[in-house]
Amino acid sequence: MTHMDSRLAAVLAQTDRVELGGRLRSARQSRGLTQGEVADDVMSVAYLSRIESGHRQPTALALEALAVRLDVSVESLLGVADRREIHEMRLALDYAELSLESGQPEDAEAHLSKALDALSSQEMEGMRERARLLHARALEATNREDDAVLELESLLEDATTNGMTRIKAGIALSRIFRETGDLGRAIECGERVMTQIEDAGLGASDEAVQLAVTVAAAHFERGDTAHAVRLCRKAIARAESLGSPKARASAYWNASAMQARRGDVAAAVPLAERALALMGEGQDSRNLARLRGEVGRLHLELDPPDLSGARDNLEQAVADMRWSSATPVDIAWTLLGLARVAFLAGDLTESRDLIEQIQESAGGHALLEAEALTIAGRTHAAEGATDLASSSYQRAVLVLSAIGADQSAAQLWFDLADLLHGVGLHEAALDAYRRAAVSSGLRARVSTTTYARS
Repeated sequence: MTHMDSRLAAVLAQTDRVELGGRLRSARQSRGLTQGEVADDVMSVAYLSRIESGHRQPTALALEALAVRLDVSVESLLGVADRREIHEMRLALDYAELSLESGQPEDAEAHLSKALDALSSQEMEGMRERARLLHARALEATNREDDAVLELESLLEDATTNGMTRIKAGIALSRIFRETGDLGRAIECGERVMTQIEDAGLGASDEAVQLAVTVAAAHFERGDTAHAVRLCRKAIARAESLGSPKARASAYWNASAMQARRGDVAAAVPLAERALALMGEGQDSRNLARLRGEVGRLHLELDPPDLSGARDNLEQAVADMRWSSATPVDIAWTLLGLARVAFLAGDLTESRDLIEQIQESAGGHALLEAEALTIAGRTHAAEGATDLASSSYQRAVLVLSAIGADQSAAQLWFDLADLLHGVGLHEAALDAYRRAAVSSGLRARVSTTTYARS
């Protein structure tokens, strides 16, 4: 018989005698054995009786002998997971994460639901936190942002959540708030977690840099441009000091997004390309694909547009997104960039085909749907179908009206105003100009700008 390892010996020393006795009794009774049949030549029946009643703590050798007689693991008698269970659970979580990265969130969620049920009754250090974080990602990837927010908030409210998991949950929660338009909560959540991680001495990490640029992006969206740029510069400096490609890529990506939103696309492109090169050194396929799409869209904003560079990056981004954990909306934005490339290159048939694909997967995303309808209208107008162009523009107005006075919609309102005027819908054009004026003005057409994600 092998001797009990030090880990289990330490657990035995801390185990409640009554609980241990109850588990022994349950294991014996479930096998239909009497105390005498179990004790036999191992120990006296009286000794076993006292163990089961919680009056005696068994020695390590006695507990191992009882486990062999009952055909159970020592771990199960002590109420902890055995090594096989730990290994299987770790594999299950690895599989779920791989499913998320390969664009199969439903498959990931199925494995995570089982894992969470098992982990709720097992003391597997760190695994339950990881499972809950992955579960939140799966919920978000299946368009259940509210459920994802609840899971992430629960993780942050749990005082036992470890520092690194807390940072990752804070990044995801702040980003979801920002992307759903709740900028105040995005900033409050992000800054609160930033303070906690600085107090815990975890500021020098990739994740801390990612959280900083996530908060900077929310400040920028709210109009705190100068503060956002300062935060991003500090994040870049910290990322450079860490020497981490992942942290540096995240910082450069967000700096690029901010330059683009300020209208300086010429400065944004090299920052995004530097982020792309750095991210290519890692294994974050989802964000790498999204960044390729962003670089492609930035090439379209240059004067004159770099159609070749845009097409190369956007096509590669779509191919990568097909097998990564990118969402259908991520793919649709990238296809929208390709539709613009096709339109500008004069390939109206390809532009129309791509728009049809986008409309099938827009998923109720108002800004994406309005952008697609606008390009569809421009395509119809280029073909001489003025009535169809007018219809597309008017549908885009209806969809965009649901967004309201939002900075992300301002440039599209300006574009629509010009297009409506061009097809003779002058009153509608004036209304679009008024809506654009109410929204925060943008100097460059970058409504699809994205930021680095967790």
